[in-house]
Amino acid sequence: MYGVIVAELGGPDGLRVAELPDPVAGAGQVVVRVRAVCVQPADIAARVGMIPGGPVPPPFLPGWDIAGEVASVGADVADLTVGDRVVGMIPWYLTRGTPGGYAEYVAADGQWLVPLPDGLDVASAATLPLNAVTAHQALAMLSLDEPSTVLVTGASGGVGGFATELAVRRGHRVLAHATHDDEAWVGALGAAEVIPRSADLGTVGPVEAVLDAVPLGDAALAAVKDGGAVVTTRPTPPADPSRDVRQHLQLIHLDRDVLAELVGQAAAGELRTRVAATMPLSEAAEAHRLVEAGGVRGKIVLIP
Repeated sequence: MYGVIVAELGGPDGLRVAELPDPVAGAGQVVVRVRAVCVQPADIAARVGMIPGGPVPPPFLPGWDIAGEVASVGADVADLTVGDRVVGMIPWYLTRGTPGGYAEYVAADGQWLVPLPDGLDVASAATLPLNAVTAHQALAMLSLDEPSTVLVTGASGGVGGFATELAVRRGHRVLAHATHDDEAWVGALGAAEVIPRSADLGTVGPVEAVLDAVPLGDAALAAVKDGGAVVTTRPTPPADPSRDVRQHLQLIHLDRDVLAELVGQAAAGELRTRVAATMPLSEAAEAHRLVEAGGVRGKIVLIP
């Protein structure tokens, strides 16, 4: 099979098409014929060596989110069979590229995968696992027992967009901080108010909670009330202790039940996804250049 490896840390030219051994399903594993893999900022971070735990020495495979079908099944797998359509998240923070999703085939633990309903195409499905599950878990960390006003930064992006939708579905009033010229998409997600990227967030609040998906750090802290809560997707400076703001860092963890629920919602048209473009896996370097340049509306999905 072929895959796209990070052959050297640094720019997109460090991504190379390579012939790789065909994977074999071990106990508890299936081999997935990958039909779509989502390009994530986390892939770029791995490529440049800026990831928690330190850089991974090349060569390695990027790629968290895959969708496709089961090609073979190993021992001790009871709920997946050959031919099943599946979508899932490779826990890259554990595998660190062995495996990664930028390949024709991936040997994946069965617990990383959920069934892919016929009503959802593979490219849309591949946008869900990392971003939608992160959004779900981040909202849970806010610990909002009753409907509240929530500011979501980065609402034009993957995590922020899903967080906006999910928060609205939970009955929260969402103030969505959006990229310029993307207000229509963000408003369609159900936000009560779309706030332009140039706005001073200190004039927005105070709100009960902030999901800082960019993250903006101090700028987002300015919007939360004293005693409120902020969840970020990367470490940010602490708030003034006198404000008694609860701050939490959301780092993704596997949750098959949550992923299955979110995939089902997307298949039913209850959770919107956004694919900006599909490109051949062999053009992964160009896809990375486009993502790094900014301005992409939605996700770029690679097709092996």
